[in-house]
Amino acid sequence: MREDPAPDGQDEPDGSLDAGHLLELLTIAWERGRDAFDTAPVSPVQTRVMYVVEREPGINMRDLGRHLAMAAPSVSRLCDRLQATGFLRRTPRAEDRRETELRLTDVGQAHLRALRQRREQYLRTTMGEMPPAARHALTVGLAAFCEAAGGPPQAASRRPHEHRRSA
Repeated sequence: MREDPAPDGQDEPDGSLDAGHLLELLTIAWERGRDAFDTAPVSPVQTRVMYVVEREPGINMRDLGRHLAMAAPSVSRLCDRLQATGFLRRTPRAEDRRETELRLTDVGQAHLRALRQRREQYLRTTMGEMPPAARHALTVGLAAFCEAAGGPPQAASRRPHEHRRSA
């Protein structure tokens, strides 16, 4: 059973979807995909740390804190936990041994690959159930939303070693 995106009277004057209703739809979509988006054995915040370190191998704690908008003690605790799980390695920077660089371990990289594969498979399957016009509208709409929210997120750009698979 398909419902209209917004119940009668829920549209804004410019024809856009009511923000409250949109938030409800996003929550439902997230809840239905909970297993695919589960980041265990690490938390979602620790996963964010891993994504930043993956994009910027060798990043130091101070710059990581800036990326995450977090205080140094919080960043240090997150990295402590990731190091304890074997996902993150800290090493002294060659140029200045007082500074620590962060890198993902092979296990950490494998965890992110598996997480991406699980999420991509869920999205492929779910979007495969949508009519082509709705898939296109979702893609265009999300791109516009990201741009309006401050530009495309860094994670949205594929790294050179990743190859797009045809859907």
